[in-house]
Amino acid sequence: MSKAYFINKVLATTVVGSYPVVKGGGLRSFFDPLHSAVETAVADQIGAGIDIISDGQVRGDMITAFTSKLPGVRDQDVIGKIQPASGAITVADTKYALSKFPKVKGIITGPSTLAHGLHISTPMYRNKEELALDLVAALIVEARSLEAAGVTLLQIDEPILSTGIADLAIGKQAVEMIASATHIPTCMHVCGNIANVIDEILKYNVSVLDFEFSNNQANLDIISRRDLTGKMLGYGCVDSSVEDIETVPEIRKRIEKAVEYFDPKILLIDPDCGMRMRSRESAYWKLKNMCDAAKEVRIAL
Repeated sequence: MSKAYFINKVLATTVVGSYPVVKGGGLRSFFDPLHSAVETAVADQIGAGIDIISDGQVRGDMITAFTSKLPGVRDQDVIGKIQPASGAITVADTKYALSKFPKVKGIITGPSTLAHGLHISTPMYRNKEELALDLVAALIVEARSLEAAGVTLLQIDEPILSTGIADLAIGKQAVEMIASATHIPTCMHVCGNIANVIDEILKYNVSVLDFEFSNNQANLDIISRRDLTGKMLGYGCVDSSVEDIETVPEIRKRIEKAVEYFDPKILLIDPDCGMRMRSRESAYWKLKNMCDAAKEVRIAL
């Protein structure tokens, strides 16, 4: 299977990743307080009509969810050489999602974003760039475990890349090392305004580039003037930074705007970013309305 081909549906819907943490009760919650949150996240995504779901990313923020498992890191400090985790970090929750739905994306936080979320407290690393490249080895182990579990797509989250703080050449090397270590298509998600970084990011050898277009409307004009070089485009059309729930017609207009510029066959429809900070009701209805809007545009096409 080609890395660029993973779902036979025009304007397929997905999520960027995280979902509100909805804790449950009972004996099982005593042993695993967040398993019910995974169950809720998966059930809500399926109920909303999402075509490629996630496990909900409910077990902590995107930095510590990974770094807390890595030898060489204590709290937010790098105290020694980074080593792969002793076991898979996200695979158990991902396998649960796969037990409920055939198409699930595996999600890892990218090496540049992780590096910039840590403080170097050892002479072993001179800078964040050296740290990022060492984080790659640990992330490759996780990526291969997710591939073995059966995910449809591997998403690498690199929000730091739009800020201008991270070295984009090192970021490219690191992301491509992870992408080339698996045989599944890879998506890279970058938040924020992409004006200052888009020409470099388009050089990254990944199958999908995912950006926010609802909260950063200027991104559509920026990307529409560029050649995507055969990549698919993750099109964030729901604002995950606010609680207000966009209506189906509002989201439909945003999708139709994208279809004016791009072949709908290369578009993946998703929210701008994760939904972790939203209420469950807001997150669910944002996803449900997004799926309904994509369906309306799909039918109209």
